[in-house]
Parts: sequence; C-alpha cells; structure tokens
Amino acid sequence: MELRVLALYPEQMNIYADRGNILFLQRRCEWRGIGFAYSAAGPGESVDPGAHDLLYLGGGQDRDQRAVAADMVASKREALAAAVGDGAAMLAVCGGYQLLGHSYQLGDERLPGLGLADLETVREPGPRLIGNVAIEADLGEGPRTIAGFENHGGRTHLGAGATPLGRVLKGHGNNGRDGFEGVRRDNMIGTYLHGPLLPKNAWLADRLIALALERRYGQAPELEPLDDRLELAAQECAREVALRG
Repeated sequence: MELRVLALYPEQMNIYADRGNILFLQRRCEWRGIGFAYSAAGPGESVDPGAHDLLYLGGGQDRDQRAVAADMVASKREALAAAVGDGAAMLAVCGGYQLLGHSYQLGDERLPGLGLADLETVREPGPRLIGNVAIEADLGEGPRTIAGFENHGGRTHLGAGATPLGRVLKGHGNNGRDGFEGVRRDNMIGTYLHGPLLPKNAWLADRLIALALERRYGQAPELEPLDDRLELAAQECAREVALRG
C-alpha cells in the first residue's frame, strides 16, 4: 500500500510548524511499511483529483491567505471538490480551514473560499482567540479528545448544512461563543488546532491514513499498532495544559 499525499501551497501556508503534520504522517507510514508518496501544488499549478488520497492545507497569516485564495479558487477548486466528493481525505488547518468556506471577510476585503464547507469567516472586532484548546470529536470510532493550540483573529460561523468537528472542552473554538470547533464533511476536516496538530494526536493521524487508504484500495486497512507511549504522553500533556487553562 502507498499513501499518496498532496500538500497545497506548502511554501505559503506553513505557520506554527504545521509542516510537521506531513512529517508525522510519513513516519507513521514508514514504521508500518506503508509507502509514502508526497507531492505539492503551488500557485498556478493544477490538481489531478484522482492522483492523491490525502490533501493537506496548512495555516497562514492574512497576507499568506491573500496570496493564495484567488489562485486556489481559480486553479484548484473544481479538482479539490471532485476529490473530496469522491472520498479523498483532507485536513485543513487554521488559515487553510478558513479558506474551505464561502469567504473570509477582512474589513472591506473579501477573500474567496473554496466553498467545500458551509461556513463563513469574518474578522470581527475584539481580541485574537489564542491559547491551548481541547475538543471532543467523534470520527466514527467513538468520542476522542483532540488537543492543540489556536491563534486566530477570524471568527468562523457554520451554516445550517455544516457539521462541527467537535465540542469545545476548553478554549475558544470557531468563534468563542457557540461551543463548537472546526468542521467535518465526509472525510474532510477543518480545524483551528495546530502547533502542529497530528504529533499531539496520533490517533487522528492514523484515522486520516486509514480513510485515505480506503479510498485507494477499497477498504479501510487494519493499521499495525505502534509503540505510542511518547505520542500518548504528548497528547495527555497538551490536554491537561488546555484543561487547566
């Protein structure tokens, strides 16, 4: 088996070491003898919707989002929509998460979104939403904790057709008011949690790997258990730090 990963705008959308998510996926595949094929698509480059089974879009500051938003809609939107609609797994983090929706409103400026999730993000008056965060999410295997770090000025509001990734246990989440964090649609996940996210939540990395391999090979594989003592300790530490506030 081979995990085929496509990173979108890795040079522009990489903040808070979000690139570490790719490295963590690679290591967990290598430790199990699963092949790992990495590709990247930057400005102006097209995407083959059938060539990759796990799509990744990292975080970026407002200037980075400005640099990629229109290009991504023009050169990649249709292919990304087709891939997600066909069961590809996708992880979008922070700035990347905001671009999954219809738009990101920055004062008088409106950045276009991919429209892959029913959500809008608005830079509202008030302080940035910053800090350690823990949420409870269920990705088909029962409730699990996801822990990470958030730092965003935008407030994301889910539409009636959107399902949140999880319920906030501690932290701000999408907008600091409704108690929800992230979005989930089929095998696509958007979240504000980074720092990076996957090394703190090994079970989530494995879930994404399994979903991606299922798309390629027709069934979800039984992933070989790994010695995750360090990974579990990292998640427990991140969770406790968040819950202590």
